Amino acid sequence: MSDAIGGYFGEEVLTGKFNAFIHENGVLINTGRNALKYICQSIPDPIEKIFVPQYTCPVVWESICFADKVIPYPINRELEIAEDILLGENDYIVVNNYFGIKDAYIKQLSKKYGNHLIIDNAQAFFAPVILNTYAFYSPRKFFGVPDGGIAYMALNAKPITCNMQDDSSERLSHLKIRRERGAEAGFALYQQNEHKLNDLPILRMSDYTHDVLRGIDYNTVIERRRENYQLLHEALGARNALSLPTMDTFSCPMVYPYIGKRDNEALRKTLRENRIYTATYWLNIGSANNVNSYEEFLSRNLIPLPCDQRLNENDLMKIIELCQ
Repeated sequence: MSDAIGGYFGEEVLTGKFNAFIHENGVLINTGRNALKYICQSIPDPIEKIFVPQYTCPVVWESICFADKVIPYPINRELEIAEDILLGENDYIVVNNYFGIKDAYIKQLSKKYGNHLIIDNAQAFFAPVILNTYAFYSPRKFFGVPDGGIAYMALNAKPITCNMQDDSSERLSHLKIRRERGAEAGFALYQQNEHKLNDLPILRMSDYTHDVLRGIDYNTVIERRRENYQLLHEALGARNALSLPTMDTFSCPMVYPYIGKRDNEALRKTLRENRIYTATYWLNIGSANNVNSYEEFLSRNLIPLPCDQRLNENDLMKIIELCQ
């Protein structure tokens, strides 16, 4: 029986040689959320406000060390800041590189906000590093690693020491089981191992994760993801209610974000019944006073279709057929 399409990653099949790890010059941390915590701790005092998008992972809100200073802001249909935000001298802003397709927009914002910009590249592992901004990355969304995060500091950052190193050995089981027995067999362990990451202290990246990330053929990954994204867009773009940037404006997508013009919840169920697994970004994002927001609409309707390096043309044609 063939494996499912999408979902969490299995253990990586490595090249057998060490490659250049593209984020070797970043601060290598044990999780993406801890990379954000590391950034928050390095921001120089005083801090008055931190603007955070309403449409973001709840982990981002939980990881910001200055909860009383957070101000939520909405996004528009281009997945960009809905209304212009002017920062004071002691204000900062978190901006998402949604689905890895907003590189050009983030570059524009870096010119405006400089070292007051915190770039959430959790969905954009291959987005270029921008000098004198804060940024964090999460390799688990792109590769079969149990943990890991990368932080980049602006030039005004306070020095932070992180001497203790993480140990991944107790969080590997789901990776091995997916590789050997498929997605469903390891899903419960995947959830358990994800839960273990919640309360980890800030530690240096484990040797296991670092070694895996130095054994990946990144050029092939980028090429495969871009080709898969393009194939999906050529087939589904006319049906997609989202306004997507052209491919020459971003490095490498995480998924193909899709909002169909029919019942998207029914489509998500159909995909799942056919063993095509898609995430939901993000559950419970609405509030009692904001149930009709665009963020709530995205949470309910956006389907992140897989386009990663594991997929071949047959996989993509199966996705396209079900979405039509």
